[in-house]
Parts: sequence; structure tokens; C-alpha cells
Amino acid sequence: MSVSRQQLQQAFDALLQPERFKDYGPNGLQVEGKPDIACLVSGVTASRALIEAAIARRADAIFVHHGLFWRGQDARITGWMRERLRLLLAYDINLFAYHLPLDAHLEVGNNAQLGRVLGWAADQRFGEQDLGFAGPAAFDGAQALADHVAQALGRAVTLVQPAARRIQRVAWCTGGAQGYFESAIAAGADAFITGEISEPQAHLAREMGVAFIAAGHHATERYGAPAAAGLVAQQLGIEHHFVEIDNPA
Repeated sequence: MSVSRQQLQQAFDALLQPERFKDYGPNGLQVEGKPDIACLVSGVTASRALIEAAIARRADAIFVHHGLFWRGQDARITGWMRERLRLLLAYDINLFAYHLPLDAHLEVGNNAQLGRVLGWAADQRFGEQDLGFAGPAAFDGAQALADHVAQALGRAVTLVQPAARRIQRVAWCTGGAQGYFESAIAAGADAFITGEISEPQAHLAREMGVAFIAAGHHATERYGAPAAAGLVAQQLGIEHHFVEIDNPA
């Protein structure tokens, strides 16, 4: 069973609605490959390791959250960029990338899927373009919450723990969303979970009495791509494989 490249893109666009978002790079088809697709590989980032894994699986297309092209980057095709493109073009593999649209989707998006993994259902959206999710939770304190996140994601997390406070409401936004912390506080969160932390957030957490947990950029964003690609592949009747490329971030 195979579908056309156009059919696959239309299915992704219908699901993720990229036209709704102001993003940092192009969403949709980033590199054109063969016209017919029977095997789809998904992953977090269009790294060389993922492309090589797709080649080994004889994939016709790759679906990722982090594509190759970003606003303001060096436009020269040299070094690592040349090698990734060389492999895609040599093996005629299509590359599809959806950034913010994949973060935001209410069912298969990164935030929705992270909430599923952590056992939370969002009842509120916050932050720029409504990318942040928030909902009820019940933990005796920030350390208990951090232990829960670490166990669920299978990795250590960074916790900035202010004065003791029972956690009744959590907010989260995957990846590099540390800039959403103030919006999470304004939304009434007792704790905020994202992928990364920058220097100002530690002070803000202590001064505002709201816990901050950095659980890893890759670690918080490894659930949306297989959920979205798997759903579309099932709808279209094509083969799908998620490939996890280890990343400590």
C-alpha cells in the first residue's frame, strides 16, 4: 500500500493546521523525495542518525518535530547540513517537519502527549499562541512532583524548589519553553514543567514561590512525532516506524 506525497502532506496539514501558527521555520514538506510513499519513519529531529535509520528501513518519508531549516540560520549548504541533505537526496526521501503545530495539537501534540505520559489532563491553555497546557494535579510538594516526572520520563530532572507548597495545579510546555514561566505563574500554576531552564527562571521560581522543573528538551518532545505520524499512517494504510535517537538534552 502506498500513497502520494501530496496525499501525505494533505493529511498532515489537515491534522496539524500549520496555517494557524507563526513559526520559526517552514512547516510541511522541507525536502522533496519520491512521489509515492509506502513506509514512513518518525523521529524528534532530522539528524543524520535518524536519516540513516530511515535509509536502513527503506523509508520513503521522514516526519519530525525539528526540521532542517530555521529562521536566521546560515543558508550555506556545507558541513553537517550538506551531509544530511546529501543522504536525503541520494535516497530520494521526503522530509516533513512540523514545529509549533505539533506542540499545540490537543490530542497528538507534544504537550498533549506529555500530559498523557505524566497522567494529567489539561483544562486551560496559556502563553503565546496558546502553546502552554495547564491542569489539576495532586502532589505533597515539588520534590514529589519532580520524582514523578523523572520516573515517567526515565531521566533525572532539574528542580528549583521554592518554599514548601502543596502542588494542586501544574502547567507544562515542552522543549525550550522556559520563557513561558511567567505566563504559567499568571495562569495559577503551583509548578511549571518544560525542557530547559535559563538563568533567570531560578530566581523567579524562588521569588514567586512556584516550582520549576526542567526535564529535557528531547525528553519532553519525543511523544508527539510518533503519535501524529502513527495516526496519519494508520489513516492512510501505510507502514510507520518511530526511531528513538538517544539525546541527553
